Amino acid sequence: MLRGKKFILGVTGSIAAYKSAYLTRLLRKEGAEVKVILTPYAQEFITPVTLGTLSNNTVLTDFFRHDDGSWNSHVELGLWADLMLIAPATANTLAKMAHGICDNLLLTTYLSARCPVVIAPAMDLDMFAHPATRENMRLLQSRGNLIIEPATGELASGLEGKGRMEEPEIILSWLQDYYKKKSRFSGKRALITAGPTHERIDPVRFIGNHSSGKMGYALAEVLASEGARVDLVSGPVSIKSVHPDIKVHSVETASEMAAVVDLLQPDMNILIFAAAVADYSPVAPAQNKIKRTGENLSLALAPTTDIAAAAGKKRLPGQFLAGFALETDNGFVNAGNKLLAKNLDMIVLNTLGDPGAGFNVETNQITIISKDNNRLDFELKPKREVATDIADAIYKLMNDGTQA
Repeated sequence: MLRGKKFILGVTGSIAAYKSAYLTRLLRKEGAEVKVILTPYAQEFITPVTLGTLSNNTVLTDFFRHDDGSWNSHVELGLWADLMLIAPATANTLAKMAHGICDNLLLTTYLSARCPVVIAPAMDLDMFAHPATRENMRLLQSRGNLIIEPATGELASGLEGKGRMEEPEIILSWLQDYYKKKSRFSGKRALITAGPTHERIDPVRFIGNHSSGKMGYALAEVLASEGARVDLVSGPVSIKSVHPDIKVHSVETASEMAAVVDLLQPDMNILIFAAAVADYSPVAPAQNKIKRTGENLSLALAPTTDIAAAAGKKRLPGQFLAGFALETDNGFVNAGNKLLAKNLDMIVLNTLGDPGAGFNVETNQITIISKDNNRLDFELKPKREVATDIADAIYKLMNDGTQA
């Protein structure tokens, strides 16, 4: 899986830097090309000569080559790599990455990289558990960086706890699994709805909700990164998608979203309804701004099209349909009813009352319910990780042959 892949291995100033030698050797044995960047403090733990010999490439440690006056281009490095792996990553480096500080070659390369970035933290247990470190990791994950969680065991301080960089063999296995996933939706087309809809009251007012679209966009990024061609039907949001295999269809109202979904459905293998679509829309939107009179104002509202239910009625053989249920009470009952009524293969339940879940946050806590009534409960995670969990469930259900 790794043969021919180009890796940048970033090594920072941790006692776990010695593991980078074993990791470099394992990557090379798998046929990968490795270029190593050492931070200044990393050189106190392992030498450029060691890693240069194992990688068969000159180890980079500074912006400039002092022997001939030329420079190491972080831009070229960022374009060259298929994947950037920072192992070990100290708390200091995590903080700098999270806040855009680039005071060494490794960090400037990180900010220039267009490839996936994988981080293997290493630090003492209290540093790893500190709220600042946890927040930095959440922020990095929300931007698409991938974390290989550290192991629990004896640390350099003599304490026992979570903070040890994972063993090179575990990291290698993680990378192999990552590349296996990269192609598991190859040849599939996926339609995803995301964000809110805005139902016009007059030219300046609308009925809407607090949906940011982050969950739907994260799903689009994950499925595209795993080989799918994605059509993302998005209500009004402030975020952008940059993946070349994602085509964004911008809509405003529920009726516009329904029309795009109806047009695209026949070509899709997977449909995921993550948008928070308005249930009602004004019957007669005013052509001019409604003026304040001091009197009560009544709006006549008509139900909008239930997009997921409409798609469920005309689903084609082999299509996989997944929906979302954001509930405030009776979550499992309501989600189960929606799953059946809309003819879905699975539904993702999250509860607005759960801390860190719901609208306009970077995290979510979900339960996935399949049509055979199996339940998978997940802890609170960044939405990118939640999207990966959802993609895993879709892949398993599709390949188990349990979809309609």
